[in-house]
Amino acid sequence: MSKKSLFRKPVPKPDSCEALKQAALRGEVRIEAFCHGNYPGRPLPAGKDELLRLVGHWDAPVDQNWGLDWHCNEGVEIGFLEAGRLAFEVDHYASELQSGTITITRPWQRHKVGNPNVPASRYHWIILDVGIRHPHQTWKWPDWLLLPKEELANLTKLLSHNEQPVWRANEPVIKGFQALGKAVSLEVNPRNVARVKLWINEILMALLDLLQENQPHLDQRLSSSERAVRLFLQNLPRHIDEAWTLERMAGECGMGRSHFSHYCKQITNYTPLEYLTRCRMDVAAEILVKYLSKSITEIAFECGFQSSQYFATVFTRQKGVSPRAFRNHRRGFE
Repeated sequence: MSKKSLFRKPVPKPDSCEALKQAALRGEVRIEAFCHGNYPGRPLPAGKDELLRLVGHWDAPVDQNWGLDWHCNEGVEIGFLEAGRLAFEVDHYASELQSGTITITRPWQRHKVGNPNVPASRYHWIILDVGIRHPHQTWKWPDWLLLPKEELANLTKLLSHNEQPVWRANEPVIKGFQALGKAVSLEVNPRNVARVKLWINEILMALLDLLQENQPHLDQRLSSSERAVRLFLQNLPRHIDEAWTLERMAGECGMGRSHFSHYCKQITNYTPLEYLTRCRMDVAAEILVKYLSKSITEIAFECGFQSSQYFATVFTRQKGVSPRAFRNHRRGFE
């Protein structure tokens, strides 16, 4: 089985903005962006400024027939809707963005844009890789940021200790993104990359002022080790086919086995492997009833078991009846 990461690839589609790229190729939307990796835009030089993953915008002149489904980024994303409206969801929060709205998402936060499609709109984004994949890790900003050390610490605290993903932009933020939009429409060369960096600095300073003025509720637990384990456990049911071990689970959260086990037990009252088995049994029970054409063996493999016999043994121990009896019993209530 392939080894997926619950934080880097928590949903089936990887974060490459493929739907947006295809729409641009069809001429339905215009993209102006500088990028690294698989993001859309003009590539930045390899080996330079790689913490700047993506900066740019799309301009959709008419309603589109695509949207960006649930995904995560490899950095902190700051979005700005300059014109139009846009459906936006992050975790359990849903909103219809209006022009002049900022969005903020962190690497582990699943979010989608469009419901399901994107209407006519002009939307900007900055994705900075600050060296984190889990809430408890230390942020490492690019060395070309001009904010003093203590101000970067304040910005980090404000971004990592509050859960509000949508904000109303102030005038400096709006002007910053508008200027940034012009800068990314130029060719990629050292002078224009410097312009982009300067406007990102302006936007981050304006964002810091905005957040400090609004005094959001801060909760240190949002950047704790416990938070990292909670997010992992929430995503685990979507990845039960993986060949999980205690070591790999702990490694996904960036911590040791004992540390991870402590928080898992505290959160669920199960050991990590007990909780994994519980997730597999719950998903298997759902598949047994919902997909009657699937055999017991197919479901066993789909839920991460190496044999149907062992799957049946564990299922019977957990649910009190065999998989076949469970399916037949539930069908009797339909």
